[in-house]
Amino acid sequence: MERARLDGAFGNGMLHVEGINTFYGRSHVLRGVSLTVGEGECVALLGRNGAGKTTTLKTIAGVLTPREGRVRFLGADITGMPPHEIVKRGIVWIPEERRIFPNLTVHENLKLGRLLVDGGRQMDAYLDRVFSLFPRLRERLQNKGRQLSGGEQQMLTIARGLGPQPKLLLIDEPTEGLMPAMVAAIAETVQRIQGEGVAIILVEQNTRIALGSSRRTYLIEKGAIRHEAPSAELAADHQTRLRYLGV
Repeated sequence: MERARLDGAFGNGMLHVEGINTFYGRSHVLRGVSLTVGEGECVALLGRNGAGKTTTLKTIAGVLTPREGRVRFLGADITGMPPHEIVKRGIVWIPEERRIFPNLTVHENLKLGRLLVDGGRQMDAYLDRVFSLFPRLRERLQNKGRQLSGGEQQMLTIARGLGPQPKLLLIDEPTEGLMPAMVAAIAETVQRIQGEGVAIILVEQNTRIALGSSRRTYLIEKGAIRHEAPSAELAADHQTRLRYLGV
């Protein structure tokens, strides 16, 4: 793997992914993927379509179990734990597909995000935080999920992911298919969440936003990490971006 010098790299990071090999049936998708995330750090994971980005997030979140390698979080081995146990430990995956409940109200969707914490009984402080990040959801609180725009659905998805009070968010393509104004709003919110101390792994097809929001970037190709560099350095490295991302 090509590796640029990383000043102040998080050697004692909260998340350590160590040589994971993940399969879909007989298809070998991840090949020895290793990465780290420090406490409160935003790390981007970039690559072409089919490179293994989402599979990496699913493996960390417990949706998939690697055949080889380990996932360690806050010093504990969480490899193979069921997803709900990983959520309890502080890792929340926010999938690209959004997966809100279309026939439930915004409030009911948000309440589901609190079930593992307190059964959804104490909502006030959580809602205050949600509304500070997404004022529009206050206006939509009694609307059904199906009545929301694409951007509002993405807001709701991220807001619901904050319900379990995560220490690490795995955010998959948050601006996919959104209008430019909404893209900027979602990107700003991701940065605000990270600024509050929540660590993030960001998978994002908008390279400018991904590099502008993160401290470090991993580039993945054909299921293997090929390059790691400070995001600011990669933003100025046209040749490497073109090689691995085509942009």
